[in-house]
Amino acid sequence: MIRLDNVTKYYATAKGRKYVFQNLSFELPEKTNIGVLGLNGSGKTTLLRMIGGIDYPNEGAIDITGSISWPLGLSGGTQNSLSGRENASFVCRVYGQNAEAIEEKLAFILDFSELGDYFDLPVKTYSSGMRSKLMFAMSMAFDFDIYLIDEITAVGDARFRAKSQQALLDKRKQSNYIMVSHNVNDLIKDSDSLLVLGRGDVQLFSDTAQGLAYYKEIVQAKK
Repeated sequence: MIRLDNVTKYYATAKGRKYVFQNLSFELPEKTNIGVLGLNGSGKTTLLRMIGGIDYPNEGAIDITGSISWPLGLSGGTQNSLSGRENASFVCRVYGQNAEAIEEKLAFILDFSELGDYFDLPVKTYSSGMRSKLMFAMSMAFDFDIYLIDEITAVGDARFRAKSQQALLDKRKQSNYIMVSHNVNDLIKDSDSLLVLGRGDVQLFSDTAQGLAYYKEIVQAKK
């Protein structure tokens, strides 16, 4: 269960506060794959970051039951002065892995990420794509109830993307996801519900066709 209660999120700018959400309240259904649609700047990534615990609301609360991943597809969330191995080891310890399990997961992350010798070099030497591969591989090393996905198809070359998509399909057999994507066809095909951001509010549609129609109205109104 994910519930937002009166959540307000803003960022300080030279011209004052820039509000992303104000007094936002809704509850997402359990065991449901949810696609997220919205215009650029509507707060899709910010919403995933708050649900994933990378960012926090300025006001209000977010209550979560069950385990949830960090947003896949984002290259942030690492300590740049540490190596990929050290970052991965830290995450393993956070999730309570013992020494034997840590070694197994590090071997998996190294193999999946295809970082080679870079795995033992500081993350600050990585390209953005390499960081994304590291974060994605770390996500696949753990089993979460819900995976947060932010345009994950952009990670790596075609072969790595195909491998990543297959890994996600395997995870979906036992987990659910909340996915942001500009590929509307994929969202409609794979999602059970649509969360549409726009017009200063958020609407949840259990009927994806209705959600898509509402989103298209927002797009037309913006033109």
